[in-house]
Parts: sequence; C-alpha cells; structure tokens
Amino acid sequence: MALKTYTGSCHCGALQFEIDADLSKGTEKCNCTICTKMRLWSVRVSSNEFRLISGEEFLSDYTYGSGNAHHTFCRRCGVRPFEHINWPSDVVYYNISVACLDGVDINELMAAPVDYQDGLHDSWEQVPDEIRHL
Repeated sequence: MALKTYTGSCHCGALQFEIDADLSKGTEKCNCTICTKMRLWSVRVSSNEFRLISGEEFLSDYTYGSGNAHHTFCRRCGVRPFEHINWPSDVVYYNISVACLDGVDINELMAAPVDYQDGLHDSWEQVPDEIRHL
C-alpha cells in the first residue's frame, strides 16, 4: 500500500495536523514509563510526512531524561496527539497517536501490525517480556 494522507486532532480541535503514512507497514507500542501511562499506540512518520495545520500556540512540550523525546500536548484539552523525537544523530521523526487520527477506518487500524518496544530498559529493538497491558 502507498502512503495515505490522514488528518488528526486533539480532543478540543485546537491542534490540527496531517500525516502521510502507511499503517500496513506497522504501528508501535512501547513499555517506557510515559508511553505506558498514556497507553500510546503510535505510527512513526518522518518530519517531512508531518504537517501541523493549526494550533501551534496551544502546544506544550514535556521532556525528561535525555530530552530527546518532546512529548507535546494541547494546553486546552490535555490530549497528546503526537511527539517528536530528536535522536543524537539529528534525525527527527514523529510518533502519532493513532487514536487522534480523524476518521481512520477501524479495519485498517486493526489490520496494522504492532511492533512492541522495550523502552523501559532502553532495549528498543527488543520485545518486552510483558505486552498484555500495552
């Protein structure tokens, strides 16, 4: 399947964005502390596949640890529709919450493969021992 353009938003609609993605290539779930608490199920897109349409003034940024992951959220409604990651290699990508994609076909979403990552132990290429809660 080729890239498809999806629109997305936070709950109140202040943040509006578009992405170009192919859900059939896979989605991600991570067991790090913040992803677990947020129950983040995401699709990764490159910086040129993400467009913030409106709401930049409503974005808040939260970082911790290395500061490479910028966990952005809407200051009005508190929803976190995406995060951007700046790894030391200067590669920027976005993790988009699939729950914030507007009108995504549930069958397309359920057919998307899920890659589980052990971010809790910084073993990103490893599947965590326990994934049922993710």
